[in-house]
Amino acid sequence: MMLKLLPVVLVIGLSIHGLIHLMGFVAYWPLKDVPELAYKTAFLGGRLEFGANGTRLFSLLWLLAAIGFIVAGIALVSEWSWGVPVLVLVTLLSLVITALDWEPAFRGTLINGVILAVLLLAPHFARLLPQTN
Repeated sequence: MMLKLLPVVLVIGLSIHGLIHLMGFVAYWPLKDVPELAYKTAFLGGRLEFGANGTRLFSLLWLLAAIGFIVAGIALVSEWSWGVPVLVLVTLLSLVITALDWEPAFRGTLINGVILAVLLLAPHFARLLPQTN
């Protein structure tokens, strides 16, 4: 029973992480004020200035990450072969953009680290599970 619930939890978790990324898109486009992510054009603790156009591009990376996490979750539960590579790529993208915006987004950086650790360790745990034919 628990193993059957795991894919559902996985999709829900990845989808929530993806939806949270929409906040970055909305805040940095800017479409609306997001109190958790105040609009700014300087990142990495103010050391990296993107300007208004660069910040819009940055917001598109947040949107890409949002879509990527949702698509990766669906691909994983559908057992499509490209699900894991997409999840790795989108998690690395998310890791970069949340690290650039560390102060308000450090939790996302930590979550990305957990996702990468699970992906790295999953093959080792899979060997411990009973094999089905």
